[in-house]
Amino acid sequence: MSAGLPDGFRSEVREADGSLDATARVLDAAGTDDERVVEAALRPRRLAEFPGQPRVRDQLGLVLEAARRRGSPPDHVLLSGPPGLGKTTLAMIVAAELERPIRVTSGPAIQHAGDLAAVLSSLDEGEVLFLDEIHRMSRSAEEMLYLAMEDFRVDVIVGKGPGATAIPLELPPFTVVGATTRAGLLPAPLRDRFGFTGHLDFYDVADLVTILRRSAGLLGVEADGAGVAEVAGRSRGTPRIANRLLRRVRDWAQVHGEGVVDARAARAALALFDVDEAGLDRLDRAVLEALCRRFGGGPVGLSTLAVAVGEEADTVETVAEPYLVREGYVLRTPRGRAATAAAWRHLGLAVPRETAQQEALPLEDSGPGRFAP
Repeated sequence: MSAGLPDGFRSEVREADGSLDATARVLDAAGTDDERVVEAALRPRRLAEFPGQPRVRDQLGLVLEAARRRGSPPDHVLLSGPPGLGKTTLAMIVAAELERPIRVTSGPAIQHAGDLAAVLSSLDEGEVLFLDEIHRMSRSAEEMLYLAMEDFRVDVIVGKGPGATAIPLELPPFTVVGATTRAGLLPAPLRDRFGFTGHLDFYDVADLVTILRRSAGLLGVEADGAGVAEVAGRSRGTPRIANRLLRRVRDWAQVHGEGVVDARAARAALALFDVDEAGLDRLDRAVLEALCRRFGGGPVGLSTLAVAVGEEADTVETVAEPYLVREGYVLRTPRGRAATAAAWRHLGLAVPRETAQQEALPLEDSGPGRFAP
């Protein structure tokens, strides 16, 4: 199935398999079990192999090296940022650098304090506990977790009512690595227990090219510079998307081409999968089409926009909107979503005069009566 994949990658999937987005888009679809196996096999194993995120990488490396020299577990680590940027990979790297085992679970799986107590009581000394989507834990579990992180003990309640008693259970020192896409939802007492917080940003094209070259080598895929650059430029600054698009281009090249990921194969394959030059897919363009053609550029409410594109409001808000807003195609206003001049131009439409005039306003003017940007 996977020429060039490292030995032992199947056992790593069991440890590295975190929560994945369940949508039908090629940009972020979870895929089959084989796809997940390949994704896990492409993960870097050491911090030195991790591309991009230089500030987070250097800061985390310092924390881990200092802990190794002290001979004690490092401070707890919180990793935040959009999906697909490497939070799970960095958690695996923390365990590998410390040469300690890792226990993997997720916030949605811990809905009662007893669930967390069972996990914590089974940890060995120095073990790494990776909590994906940590902001989705129940409130009772959060309170137990931040006490355990600080004092390395949990209070197990035995019995009910007036006769209930709390039995303190001592825990060996361990390290929590939490990952979240919404750090603002974490309660302050829990967030303050993390000694290191790293925020992962989107990758630039050069870093994605490096990632894709490495992935192509592991997959045994022949790829030239132009083909890799074409895929990297349409990957939304996200390594997970870049690797998935690379595999789809590989499929096209093996079926319709000469087995080489070049510029021609990349353009043809990505056109087949509805990923355009800017990295927008079918849903993204449907949102822009609805805003510009049906609602004159907006503003329009989220629920109305969702009905217009035939999707749930949560899907539009969490899947399509973040990238469209970040790239400057959509504005979020108090009255609803509005299309920018870039959205009109991307669809090949004339920019309305009102939209062009709004973008031409001198934002740098912060004199009397105006707010500074």
